[in-house]
Amino acid sequence: MQYKVIPFTPSIDRNKGNSAKVAQQLEAIISNYNDQGWRYVRLESVETHVLPDSGCFGIGSQPGYTAYRQMIVF
Repeated sequence: MQYKVIPFTPSIDRNKGNSAKVAQQLEAIISNYNDQGWRYVRLESVETHVLPDSGCFGIGSQPGYTAYRQMIVF
């Protein structure tokens, strides 16, 4: 079986957004890939660690942090 994984980064208006908008975006992506012959498997959350940036002589340095990404698996 062949798999395809794509990132899912929903966007909503801060004042009007709700979970229905996110669901519509996910549904549109699933429908689009389904039309291309891909079968939806699941939505995965991937945790990654972004390394710190030491900056130049410590100026502008930024600490590392954990980032979460949603991936759609077909």
